[in-house]
Amino acid sequence: MSSALASPTSRWESQRSFDELGRPLREVTFCVVDLETTGGSAQGGSMITEIGAVKVRGGEVLGEFQTLVNPHTEIPAFIAVLTGISNGMVSDAPPIESALPAFLEFAQGCVLVAHNAPFDVGFLKFFAARQGRPWPAFEVVDTAKLARRVVTRDEAPNCKLSSLARVFHAGTTPNHRALADARATVDVLHGMIERLGGLGVHTLEELRTFSAKVSTAQRRKRHLAEGLPHAPGVYLFEDDSDRVLYVGTSRDLRTRVRTYFTASETRTRMGEMVGLATRVTGIECTTALEARVRELRLIAHHKPRYNRRSRFPEKVHFIKLTREPWPRLSLVRKVTADDADYLGPFGSRKAAEKALQALHDAFPVRQCSDRLGRVSGRVPCVLAEMGRCLSPCDGSADQTTYAAVVRQLRETLLRRPDRVVAAVEERMTTLADAERFEEAGVHRDRLAAFLRAAARTQRVTALTRCEEVIAARREDDGRWAVHVVRRGRLAAAGVIPPGADAREFVAGLRASAETVAPGPGPVPAASAEETEVILRWLESPGVRLVEISGEWTCPVGGAARHLAIHDAVDESRRSLVPFDDRRDLAPVHRPVR
Repeated sequence: MSSALASPTSRWESQRSFDELGRPLREVTFCVVDLETTGGSAQGGSMITEIGAVKVRGGEVLGEFQTLVNPHTEIPAFIAVLTGISNGMVSDAPPIESALPAFLEFAQGCVLVAHNAPFDVGFLKFFAARQGRPWPAFEVVDTAKLARRVVTRDEAPNCKLSSLARVFHAGTTPNHRALADARATVDVLHGMIERLGGLGVHTLEELRTFSAKVSTAQRRKRHLAEGLPHAPGVYLFEDDSDRVLYVGTSRDLRTRVRTYFTASETRTRMGEMVGLATRVTGIECTTALEARVRELRLIAHHKPRYNRRSRFPEKVHFIKLTREPWPRLSLVRKVTADDADYLGPFGSRKAAEKALQALHDAFPVRQCSDRLGRVSGRVPCVLAEMGRCLSPCDGSADQTTYAAVVRQLRETLLRRPDRVVAAVEERMTTLADAERFEEAGVHRDRLAAFLRAAARTQRVTALTRCEEVIAARREDDGRWAVHVVRRGRLAAAGVIPPGADAREFVAGLRASAETVAPGPGPVPAASAEETEVILRWLESPGVRLVEISGEWTCPVGGAARHLAIHDAVDESRRSLVPFDDRRDLAPVHRPVR
């Protein structure tokens, strides 16, 4: 693959920001905020009764903000007892329409800090939206969340503010009043920052993503990211024997690789991988699509032990409709130039077998693997006796009838899956009426496997038939990314430099593009996964076709139109979590004081 890029260093250096480099905590201005409210949910009608905030930088208090807020509703008695804020105290206080703009002005340019931030920030954002006021792009640090990673149960029984204030010897005791609680939160924040400094956490980015799972040894390898550019590309972790351990991609190589040594990477396998790594090599790419494609190719080439996906693109299966006097369906590992029809690739033999069974349920072609001449006098098989095979083996099958069934089967594989859908759905209905739901589910899964493979084959084959496709899209930086795709393979990528003639640039990119020979049959000149990545980019909003050689079409009655219901079933399955398996349940944030 060739690339075209003018002045890559200057282009990306101009876009570098403090966020990419890491902002030292001593230089960050924090606005620590706390609210008192009439209840736990702004959406449920609860109102803010007090806002308290402290602005700090480098351990020094720069200012404080405090105001009661008139909720224009009765404060529940138990809330008044808890906070000490009565209806009389707020009767002359400003409404939230005045208090919120004043607070936002005080907090402007700061990083917000709150104990159980989703609660406090959630209330503020709710009332900003209700007032039609745009919410500033605040970065947020949640001291409650951070404490769960820093403070052990031996130090504190929980992460309530009162418990943490004792651990870090706060100068102010929390008392459910906004300013006092904000002051206590400042001391807790400073205490945790001091503790984390010894673990190598010195920037805001490291603080926000800190995890106790990242070891000190892992953090000490941060220097491996220093030589990488702030640009899209692919990165390779290598050990002291130059073996590639892991391959990844990012829009910003340096920023992404730093996270492996700081805090946000908490996967056990990745921690093990970083422990073995002695070098990180970056390959700068012109576009994000080129980076993704290069990643796939490098993973397939090096087969890194810590990459779980895409390591063995050659380990796939196809369903083949053979070319012989009595054609049959066969599972094969590769496509050859034999003029046969193929369905796939399938990522596993199990999925291929499910799809194969769905086809056999709908078409009574022979399932034996023997070679049969045009005339055969063998004993019929069990399937023939059951009426599930036209039985060419015993000579009872009519060649014309068998050929007609094969034509219907070929039409189903390549263009319209309606016969399989109708046959399987009829079978499912019969089983469901008999309350044999598990058997019906088996047939449903077979149909889904076939439809997904057919839809994939039709999409990939459509692009593979095109000798060349040149497409462009305006990227976020305002410049046009151009890609040359040949027979489903990315052959060149480039970004049109400012002021350059677009036609001349595209012509030059096309001339320098990789020469791609056609693959056998419907298989693209790349892995199916690469072609699918390219297809997703081509189908994304804003892409314009510059030039196309060949016909890029998919059948109107293709398999994709039947997939919606099966995708919905899969999504429903994922959303149903067994009572004894709660790993995928998201935590619900509640006010913690």
